[in-house]
Amino acid sequence: MASFLENTKHYVERAASALGLGADALALLEKPKNVAAFDIPLPLDSGETRIFKAWRVQHNDALGPFKGGIRYHPASNVDEVEALASLMTWKTSLVGIPYGGAKGAVTVNPKELSARELEAISRSYVRRLFDVIGPKKDIPAPDVGTTPQVMAWMVDEYSKLVGHFEPTAFTGKPVEIGGSFGRDTATGFGGAVVLREYARSAGLEPKKLRVAIQGFGAVGSAIANILAKEDYRVVGLSDSKGAIFNDDRIDVEEVLRVQEERGLVNRRPCSLEEASGGMCKVISNEELLESEVDVLIPAALENVITAENAGRVKAKTILEMANGPVTSEAEAILTAAGAAIIPDVLANSGGVVGSYFEWVQGLARFYWEEDEVFAKIKKIMVKAFEDVAKAKSEGGDWREASYVRAVKRVAEAMRLRGWV
Repeated sequence: MASFLENTKHYVERAASALGLGADALALLEKPKNVAAFDIPLPLDSGETRIFKAWRVQHNDALGPFKGGIRYHPASNVDEVEALASLMTWKTSLVGIPYGGAKGAVTVNPKELSARELEAISRSYVRRLFDVIGPKKDIPAPDVGTTPQVMAWMVDEYSKLVGHFEPTAFTGKPVEIGGSFGRDTATGFGGAVVLREYARSAGLEPKKLRVAIQGFGAVGSAIANILAKEDYRVVGLSDSKGAIFNDDRIDVEEVLRVQEERGLVNRRPCSLEEASGGMCKVISNEELLESEVDVLIPAALENVITAENAGRVKAKTILEMANGPVTSEAEAILTAAGAAIIPDVLANSGGVVGSYFEWVQGLARFYWEEDEVFAKIKKIMVKAFEDVAKAKSEGGDWREASYVRAVKRVAEAMRLRGWV
């Protein structure tokens, strides 16, 4: 199975070939501009000191300052971070906002840290990267395992180092210190906009579409809630511990309430038949991916649909709300079977659009109401979908059309700036 990084490079190479780009341009498009790798020693509450590996990969800034999240996950590695940084370059280019791509990670499980330890490692990360991040250099944001509170600590540490309060150095912050209304649900909202536009273009009725969502974190729960309110039939949900499935539909609001109380999607709603009625059953994450649905939304981690299980995936529409959830080998199998895969670079880019608007508001020190933020995100996401749909009509699949548009814009910026 090709790695996440290999898959990402494959898509870039395919787009570069379609655009007739030379070897020098391709090398710049693939190779990250800067890679910072370092260790963070963390004194634990127990008195021990543990060492955690950390990275910040700055991929390409032809269109503007680097932009990308910081991931706290014990399985993170430099190849994953490089792939995610590259993906951010193509997302920001595709939706037409003035950013490049970056990503960061620390090999830590935040659930195993106390609040003091989590704050300490977050501040240490900022101190190590202070010289290369900032409002006009590289603007980090939350990702897997990080939260608005983590961003608040990071903003505070950066502000101490720079000598004044600088909220625009990070996005995804609490509203009270310069965050934006709507940022916490922007990724899910953007994905719902894209799915709505796709359904309209394909002549599909939302109320007839059975939807399963793998992952019930910030992104999965947000899009589940939005789709349920828009009358899609959400029939499957999962978190890292397992999944629930209801042939009729799941009461998403009730699942959200139960999850808030108990911290899990699958432990209580089905067994007590509270969230979904008598037809609800507990299944595995693997079974959820292969369930009888029209729309499958992977919203957890990468490489969950592979050549091994792609042949058992029944959904004819796959909306990639996670980064890289479908491998290139799996995509070939699925597209040959007639499935449409709406790629991550389009589907989940609402998050970085929300971050962009947070940054813009912070620079202006003028903040918008939530409905204005969502209206602006919707406008950008609709245009991005229409642009990709137009490119697809000229040949290729959804991913190829997305990458061709994104790569073309970055390559043109590099040419104009004299890089190639």
